[in-house]
Amino acid sequence: MPNKSVSSIYSPAYWPTWLGLGLLRIVNTLPFQTQLRVGKLLGSVLFFIAPKRRHVVYVNLKLCFPELGEKSHKKMVKQVFVENGIGIIETAMAWWSQRDAFRQRVTIEGKQYLEEALSKGRGVILLGAHFSTLDLGGLLFSLFFPLHTMYRPHNNRLMDKIITKGRLRSIDSMIDRSDFRSVLKALKRNEIVWYAPDQDFGPTNSVFAPFFGVPAATVPATARLAKMSKSPVIMLSHHRTIDGQYILRVHPPVEPFPLEDDIASATRINQEIEKGIRYEPSQYMWVHRRFKTQPGLKKSALYKRTV
Repeated sequence: MPNKSVSSIYSPAYWPTWLGLGLLRIVNTLPFQTQLRVGKLLGSVLFFIAPKRRHVVYVNLKLCFPELGEKSHKKMVKQVFVENGIGIIETAMAWWSQRDAFRQRVTIEGKQYLEEALSKGRGVILLGAHFSTLDLGGLLFSLFFPLHTMYRPHNNRLMDKIITKGRLRSIDSMIDRSDFRSVLKALKRNEIVWYAPDQDFGPTNSVFAPFFGVPAATVPATARLAKMSKSPVIMLSHHRTIDGQYILRVHPPVEPFPLEDDIASATRINQEIEKGIRYEPSQYMWVHRRFKTQPGLKKSALYKRTV
């Protein structure tokens, strides 16, 4: 939940956040291609000044893409930072840019899967993932279909306020991830609810399912939602092309689903997310410690630095 220990978002504790937001707002006034160049520069700077996070990305890539050599891993680490730097600027676009400005920049594939699913009248659980185009992806999708999103409130009250206001410019509502009742009501109204279960929230209420072949703490809520609502689960992936265009990919429904148990269902969901990531692997948020929780261990040593 947002931190309520600071009484006002105008107190000195929030000044650094205000400064960062102000700089993003200024960048957002620049031409589109210039904003992308600023994002690349930002990502390159973050690559050099964030060694701990750089190590996290390296470990994730080494675990998930063992077929690549050391040289390729190191090259990809830098590209991940560049893509995520652009993603920060694209987040500002999602919050403040005119939505119609993106109509000529986006292509949607597999739209028929959603239309067919909605024709059944049970809503759609839209399976998402933390791509670098996370917030912008929501805005782009809203050009074709209305949607609700499940989310976890930000710990920083100011950021939570800005994120909420920015996202509500293009989506119908934001539903706390613990509020299953509101999610079920939206699905019953035959609406689309976006949900991303691709982060490690610890062993409590999680199961261990392979993610790129590595055990990962995975919340089983997707299967439980599908079981309660009888709603189809459909994956949405999105990425930026080299020429500044965007592709939304609506995957075929995850079928059969849910499966016989939580682990099997979580494994199937992770496989679907993997497919979306593989289109543009460097545009995923590998900066998160996806494998920080491991079976039988209170704290994973996977991210421990040896030098």
